Amino acid sequence: MAIPKKTKSYLDKKMAKYDELSHKTVYTAYDAAQTLRRELKDIAKSLLIAADKAYIIAVVPANMRLDLGKLKKALKAKKVSIPKEKVMVKVFKVKPGAITAFGGLHKVDVWVDRGLLKTKDVIIAAGSFTDSVRMKAKDFIDLEQAKLASFTQSGGYKLQVKPKKKKTTKKKATRKAAKRKTTKKKPVKKTVKRRITKKKK
Repeated sequence: MAIPKKTKSYLDKKMAKYDELSHKTVYTAYDAAQTLRRELKDIAKSLLIAADKAYIIAVVPANMRLDLGKLKKALKAKKVSIPKEKVMVKVFKVKPGAITAFGGLHKVDVWVDRGLLKTKDVIIAAGSFTDSVRMKAKDFIDLEQAKLASFTQSGGYKLQVKPKKKKTTKKKATRKAAKRKTTKKKPVKKTVKRRITKKKK
């Protein structure tokens, strides 16, 4: 599959350098990282923010978490919040969760957390759940004329590693099972047959 025509047209008109990435359906930055086998810091998480009476797109690396307090300070806004999903549908005409980091496409300003500069190439959702684009982080910032600030904190997504099974737990379980079996056994009654001898007359 190809990236949405609207996104492709926008990037081509801007003469942006990018690679198209098709993948299975993903709904979160965490899923994208696992599917594309990339580190979380390489995935750009796009968040629609209501700042006073305007909207902006905040872009943060997926291994970090947005700090609304820090963003409010950076924006010099009186109030910041994450709007409801229906706003994406009514105002921006996109499906919930399908908004891209390309603010120019949605006609809003883009704010990028400085943490995104730690990665060379960044993966950005292309406006669908099955397509993304890869481009240099610096090129993305220049393309969007994004404003840089620090508005994240640690505690974002973490790739889970399956813990190794401990052999000791199995041994304990078998011992407990053996004890249960021994307690359930009923004692067997032994019957002793006695011979009856007749007395001689």
